[in-house]
Amino acid sequence: MKKFFAFALVLVMVVALAVPAYAANPVVKIGVFEPQTGDNGAGGKQEILGMQYANSVQPTVEIAGVEYDVQLEIVDNRTNAENGPSAAAELVNRDVSVVLGSYGSGVSMAGGTVFQEAGVPAIGVTCTNPQVTSDCDVYFRICFLDPFQGTVHANYAVNEVGTMKAYTLAMLGSDYDQGLVYYFTQAFEALGGEVISEDFPEATSNFVSYINNAKAAGAGVIFAPVSTNYAQLIIEAASAQGYEGQLLGSDTWDNNMVVESSTGKDVEIKITTFYQEGGNPEFDEGIKAWMNANPDALTNNGGNDMVSAVTAMGYDAYFVALEAIKAAGDTDPAAVLEALPGVSYEGVSGLIEFDEIGDAKRDQAYIKTANTAEGVWEFVKVQGIG
Repeated sequence: MKKFFAFALVLVMVVALAVPAYAANPVVKIGVFEPQTGDNGAGGKQEILGMQYANSVQPTVEIAGVEYDVQLEIVDNRTNAENGPSAAAELVNRDVSVVLGSYGSGVSMAGGTVFQEAGVPAIGVTCTNPQVTSDCDVYFRICFLDPFQGTVHANYAVNEVGTMKAYTLAMLGSDYDQGLVYYFTQAFEALGGEVISEDFPEATSNFVSYINNAKAAGAGVIFAPVSTNYAQLIIEAASAQGYEGQLLGSDTWDNNMVVESSTGKDVEIKITTFYQEGGNPEFDEGIKAWMNANPDALTNNGGNDMVSAVTAMGYDAYFVALEAIKAAGDTDPAAVLEALPGVSYEGVSGLIEFDEIGDAKRDQAYIKTANTAEGVWEFVKVQGIG
């Protein structure tokens, strides 16, 4: 019996040696630094969807002649700047080659300090505050900036709406809100207009008094570059109080939950954003099919397959990262960082190239309006600041 088992063991070893061993592809890791909870959780989830869809479209990349599997390492930075460093450190500890995100400028700046110390490059997707890149040598970004977006809104208010009095509303302590209000105010006043500004504390749930203040001031527009949940509350209050001017929202308003909250309400809404559904039919068709085949994706998109601009930007950011990795010919973050400035990629949101600071060379924004009868966004125009 012992001889039989010995012979069987030898036979198994011989068979095992005869079968070729197919090793799995090596892995390159891309960090995803996004909010999935907190005020910006809804937008962060939509931005992640674009990256996840891109990863399903191209799950591998060739680096120096070797095929690598691309693995997304997703960490929740929970929206707030105080959580940014710990979330960034977690990605660094996971040995990522490059980071994507974040939705939200304040948390991006907080995480940037950690990325810079570790020498890990980061690609901002829709974080628009100039300090994200100006104060951090490893941060790049693919979106337009707040000075541009604020100026677009000011020009639109004066030249298209025809008002010379504006009311601004921003959350206290939000780098994003406060930065955009500052740039809007600078541009609007330069055009001869008057601005009345107010701030609200975090966790505010009733905006009736603010809307009434805007009405009392005779403001033709309310510019409120706030997060998705506050945008919904402002729309509700403006409708309830019969505000007759226009609500101007920034890219954070470009969310299906925001436009759906306007359905049946007597409000006029204009927003600036990075992409309009229909701009790239092949992309739209593909991601809609992918979301509809994935219940979790639909949930993270707010319950339907409407394509958000931040989702398109997340998709583009993934491919920009792949271009940098291929150009580097290495998974080492230092090599990827060195390759990033030379990347040129034609994305669904347009051509993406970087200037000397690391900002994308963007000079146009999409303006959309809410169709309050049907609860959908409709294209208005593409506008620059010339």
